[in-house]
Amino acid sequence: MIQQKIYNLINRDRKGMWYSKLYDWYMLVMIMASIVPLMFIEDYPIFKVIEIVTVIAFIIDYVLRWFTSDIQLKRGWISYVVYPFTPMAIIDLLSILPGFNLISPEFKLLRLTRLLKIVRLLKIFRYSDKISIFLNVLKKEKDVLFSVLLFALFYIFLTALVMFNAEPHINPTTGVETFHSFFDALYWATVTLTTVGYGDLCPVTDIGRIVSMLSSLFGVAIIALPSGVITASYLEELREYRKKRESLH
Repeated sequence: MIQQKIYNLINRDRKGMWYSKLYDWYMLVMIMASIVPLMFIEDYPIFKVIEIVTVIAFIIDYVLRWFTSDIQLKRGWISYVVYPFTPMAIIDLLSILPGFNLISPEFKLLRLTRLLKIVRLLKIFRYSDKISIFLNVLKKEKDVLFSVLLFALFYIFLTALVMFNAEPHINPTTGVETFHSFFDALYWATVTLTTVGYGDLCPVTDIGRIVSMLSSLFGVAIIALPSGVITASYLEELREYRKKRESLH
């Protein structure tokens, strides 16, 4: 059946099919080529050719995946209705939209699609085994990671609230505005918790400096906790992946 053959070609749940792997590499090349123009300020003529070729490849890939969506989703004709609203299908569609600039300059809103082209990098998730393994790890440990995220957000909000009310909004020494808004405090709390600390906002009171020191110490602990969980789960997922590969050969 031609639909099944197309599905085996474009999807990664194959069993050592060389042409399916070749298709993966082809799409990866198209994705990487499509973002090359974003690395330059000048708009060279070759970039228009690259855009045409890559957008055509993305459109064909999108249509083929939509055509075989009933095999993937296993919901009969409803699959064709549901598929365009699945996460990867939305990413595929957003990757195609910048190509409308080539059709007509009247798409003024799509002038902003230079940034939208960055979405194309998300398509790599479909074609990379290593990224798929990492996504499976995040899915398995989502409860733990979500708990850590909530704790980090609470701590950021708490320290930002303390800093915003403890620090003067104008540095009495230099006369420069500091923590002028609560968003400034949130920004400071976030970069301090992640131990980055750009230094563009600095506390000048003793209370603020104490909070800053505590925030830096807690930042190390909060970042280390999910790192250990992800590492352990990643090694386990990697062992399962290797067993699956060995069973196919």
